[in-house]
Amino acid sequence: MDAGGTDRSEADRGEGGGVRTALAGLTTRGRSFLAAGIAAAVCAYVLGQSDLLRVGLLLGALPLVCAAVLHRTRYRVAGSRRLSPGRVPAGSEARVHLRVDNVSRLPTGLLMLQDRVPYVLGPRPRFVLDRVEPGGRREVSYRVRSDLRGRYPLGPLQLRLTDPFGLCELTRSFSTYDTLTVIPRVEALPPVRLSGEAKGYGEGRQRSLALAGDDDVIPRGYRYGDDLRRVHWRSTARYGELMVRREEQPQRARCTVLLDTRVVSFEGAGPDSAFEWAVSGAASVLVHMLERGFSVRLLTDTGNTVPGEGAEGFAGASQGTADAAGLMMDTLAVIDHSDGTTLSRAYDVLRGGNEGLLVAFFGDLDEEQAAVVARMRQRSGGALAFVLDSETWAREPADVPGPSDGSEERLRMLRESGWTAVAVPRGATMEELWRLADHERTTLTTPTGGKGTR
Repeated sequence: MDAGGTDRSEADRGEGGGVRTALAGLTTRGRSFLAAGIAAAVCAYVLGQSDLLRVGLLLGALPLVCAAVLHRTRYRVAGSRRLSPGRVPAGSEARVHLRVDNVSRLPTGLLMLQDRVPYVLGPRPRFVLDRVEPGGRREVSYRVRSDLRGRYPLGPLQLRLTDPFGLCELTRSFSTYDTLTVIPRVEALPPVRLSGEAKGYGEGRQRSLALAGDDDVIPRGYRYGDDLRRVHWRSTARYGELMVRREEQPQRARCTVLLDTRVVSFEGAGPDSAFEWAVSGAASVLVHMLERGFSVRLLTDTGNTVPGEGAEGFAGASQGTADAAGLMMDTLAVIDHSDGTTLSRAYDVLRGGNEGLLVAFFGDLDEEQAAVVARMRQRSGGALAFVLDSETWAREPADVPGPSDGSEERLRMLRESGWTAVAVPRGATMEELWRLADHERTTLTTPTGGKGTR
């Protein structure tokens, strides 16, 4: 029963203990019939009444026959589950479709269908299905919703079968599960230009081979399909084989999204906590930059990236953009606090080369970690930081009207090192802060490219 598809499954056959299982499924009515039949048979033997013996045999045999028939038919019912969709943002609903097929030649009795779901997704759904004809099917559906991101198992699906007389009731479970992935909320961001530096952020693409003239051309061998207009005759004469000019390869603009997950930098929990806002903000930036054609990489304070991404991250504006976004959303769906106390591992990863645009989401920063963040700016073409002050997020907005003194000092340190640093107040939207960051960058940069004063 995979998410987004249908996996037909039947209960496991277990012959050992079958009689015991069938007898254990007798209802109160069935046990009463059986006890009455035994009592009638004993009385008939003591009193010598043959008619009473027939009544006792009938009362005792009826629940046993119902249990035997029900025990056989329970293996002839198939069930399936389908999620629509299998990946849903936090706070949104997904629909679960259940289907029961009667693959036997006999009609079923009354069925009660029950699916197991985690409590955060809502109450356990139960459905009563009337008689299903041979070869027939019944379809039902229910909705699940969670405000907390994560991966939640659905299943196993259970069927409770009863006979027409209500003497026996058997429960069967299917062995397969589904997984519902609840990803962070993603906000649509406006296409602002946060940096005027071509090496970091922008619509254009750099050329990796900027050749000065014919003497600097690096030729390669001719390949079937190459344009004959690109033949380099001087190299062809030198090497004795057809050579063509190597075409300039565009270098895709890069963006690294850094997410601070240190447990010491965030306080509180739940969908309205500062950490959940940071995760949602990182998801919004990742999707936005992928859509704009950037090579995007997700990095955490532990130095870890998304499994499966290349050295330069996931490439946007390609056929794999949706798959890349899905992988990063799946990673953010289960990301949790780290036990680290420093950002040195992330700095070591960033120190490896030019990261293009660096967008970071930080929690509380002490003076030492603020100095580490300031040095990160040297390895990026543009740097944008969203700083969440846990002290303001842990209280009501009316109690703390603005960032604390310590947070303001850290923002000043980042701005002096070249970061575009924005404080994140409680209740702010990512779209508002994205525009604010663009405004901050514009006011801090003079028309000649120098830095202004505030």
